[in-house]
Amino acid sequence: MTQWTAEAIPPLEGRTAVVTGANSGLGLETAAALATHGADVVLACRDEGRGQAALRGIQAAYPAAHVELRLLDLADLSSVRRFADGLAADRPGVDILVNNAGVMAIPHRRTADGFEMQFGTNHLGHFALTGLLMGPLLARPGARVVTLSSIMAQAGWISFADLQHERRYQKWIAYGQAKLANQLFTLELDRRVRAHGLDLVSVAAHPGYAATNLQAAGPLMGGQGLQAQMMELGNRVFAQSAAAGARPTLYAATAPDVSGGQYFGPDHLFQTRGHPKPVPFVRAARNPETARRLWEVSEELTGVTFPALEPTA
Repeated sequence: MTQWTAEAIPPLEGRTAVVTGANSGLGLETAAALATHGADVVLACRDEGRGQAALRGIQAAYPAAHVELRLLDLADLSSVRRFADGLAADRPGVDILVNNAGVMAIPHRRTADGFEMQFGTNHLGHFALTGLLMGPLLARPGARVVTLSSIMAQAGWISFADLQHERRYQKWIAYGQAKLANQLFTLELDRRVRAHGLDLVSVAAHPGYAATNLQAAGPLMGGQGLQAQMMELGNRVFAQSAAAGARPTLYAATAPDVSGGQYFGPDHLFQTRGHPKPVPFVRAARNPETARRLWEVSEELTGVTFPALEPTA
């Protein structure tokens, strides 16, 4: 693969893209790049003030961009349903869904529905959102669902006996589980789509080590100011930019040679930086039985099912 950059994104006029967590970092860079190339982009953001600032920033930089803000809190399933219902009513077709938003290594918190915050936001919220938008996605031939994972998925495992980490909470273990769940979801969605012969592409991406506010957010929530400063210093010294970190996502969302069941990450320094290339899913993500079980548990927890993707007899 050549050294692909966002300038290679093909024209996207007439296509609708939804990017979660589009108010900053990777989500903002992704949304801006898609809008610059002609897509009609929905910024799905939890905080209205920050979302409006992102919207104004994109419009100021690219006056011809078609962007709008819609509120979405992935840590609240009622918000996910409101967002999906409103979007489906106004936009019967969605061409690109980027499941980008997330939290990383935060102190123990619970979502509005009582789930451990990292698992609930990073996996269950996006699982529910994808299921609720399946109609608009299937209405557009070749629609893509791009789910963001992390190199930290390598350290994750799915603890079905304690998915919500009620017995013992370790923030990095919880994060690894959530990011592994993103990979398992990507592959199980791809398997079910293929089994039903549907025209939908499910892929995953990760940014490597990119400078965003995600690294410092957890320490700040825990009152660890010094650790937050160290994270920010690491971003300045070692990390690639958020724009560079968004490249694997943008490639997965737009490149013509992408097929379902692929995973993209940076091509240098152990996938921490560089240009996008296909990378292998972690070994634990390639277990179809784990993926099937996680899918079924996720349906039970969220109350969201995928009728068009039920297993065939």
